[in-house]
Amino acid sequence: MLLLTAGLFCSAQEEAKPAKEQTPAAEAKPAEAAARLPALPSPVTGNAVAVLKSRSTTLLFSLMGMGAKKSWDDVTNTGFYLDPDWEQWYPVKPVPGTAGRIDAAAIAASGDVFLMGGVVVDDHNRGTVVPDVNIYDTKNEIWLRGKDIPVPVANAVIGVYRDRYIYLLGGRSNRDITSNVQIYDTDKSRWLEGTPLPGHPVFGHAGALMDDTIVFVDGAYKNPQPKGPAFLASDQCWMGKIDHHDPARIEWSKLAAHPGDARFGIAAGASEKDRKIYFTGGTANPDADTGLGYDRKPSEPVSTVFAWDLRSTKWETIGEPNPNPTMNNQGLLLISDPEALVVVGGMGKGQAPTRKVTVIPIEARAR
Repeated sequence: MLLLTAGLFCSAQEEAKPAKEQTPAAEAKPAEAAARLPALPSPVTGNAVAVLKSRSTTLLFSLMGMGAKKSWDDVTNTGFYLDPDWEQWYPVKPVPGTAGRIDAAAIAASGDVFLMGGVVVDDHNRGTVVPDVNIYDTKNEIWLRGKDIPVPVANAVIGVYRDRYIYLLGGRSNRDITSNVQIYDTDKSRWLEGTPLPGHPVFGHAGALMDDTIVFVDGAYKNPQPKGPAFLASDQCWMGKIDHHDPARIEWSKLAAHPGDARFGIAAGASEKDRKIYFTGGTANPDADTGLGYDRKPSEPVSTVFAWDLRSTKWETIGEPNPNPTMNNQGLLLISDPEALVVVGGMGKGQAPTRKVTVIPIEARAR
C-alpha cells in the first residue's frame, strides 16, 4: 500500500442531469470570449481531464479528483463535461465503484472517453493504486468496464495512437515507481507491453503523443540517498518514436533540457494544428497530493508555459507567464477558434484546490 497525505472514498450522490432539451444552445461566442470559460462547480485537484472532438462538437471532461478539504472524505467519483460555447459545466454519471480516485488518467479514443488507474485512500491515509479501466460511452451516456491494467498505475502520462492504441507511460504502482509502457488496444480490448521508458523511473511526469511521437519530461524519482525527501524532481526529457509496423516498439532518444527548472505535476497536451506539445504549471518541489512537499515544505506552482516544436525540434517559451498557475494537473486540453490551452482545476497558489478553468492563448516566441 501507499502511504499518502490525502485520499479516498466519496461515493457522491448522482446529481440530476439536465434533459437534452435543457442543454444550453451552442450559441457561438465572439473569439475574445474564448479567453473565458466557466469555472467548475467546485474546487478539485488531481482530476483526470480529456477533450473529445468531432466535426461539429468539442467537449471537455473533468473526472473525479480531490476537493477543497484535501482529505480522504473529499475525493469524489463525480464528473462534469462542457462545450466551450456553454455557460456552465454539466454532470456525467458518477464513475462506477465504491470510492473516488485521485491522479487517474483520461483520454478520448474511438469516440469514447477512457479513464484509467488512479489512487483510492482510506480514512487511515492508506492509498491503493487501482487497475480500473472505465469507458464512458458518449452516445449512450453510460459507463462500461474495460480490461484491467496489468500493472495498476497513478500519476502516469497518457496518449493515443491512431485513435486506437492508448499508451500509459510510467507512473507509481503499489510496489514502486515503474518504467512500464502499457498499451491498451481499444479495438480488441487487450493490453500490449511496449518498450520501457528510458532513464530513471518517474511519476508525476508530463507529456503527450502526437502522430507517432511521444514526448515526456520531468516528474519525480526515488531519492537514492537515505537522508532527505523520499522523492526528488527529475530534469529528464525524452522523445519516443513508435514503429509504424509494431505499436509496442518505441525508439527513445534524449532531448535537451526544457525552459525553466525541473518540475512535478505539469499539465501537458498536444496541438495537431501547430504540431507542438505544450507544458504549463507544475511545482519544483514534488508533493504528496495535498501540496505539502516530500521535504515537508509547502509546494507552489510555477507559471512558465513552454512547448516542444515537432517541426523545428526545439523548445519554445510561450507568451507571458500564466497568471493562474497550478500544479498536480493530470492533463492539458486544447480548444480551437481561436486555439488555446485549457487548464481545468488543479492546485493553485497557497496549496488550494481551484475551480478555475484557465484559458491560455497560444502565442509562441522562440526560446
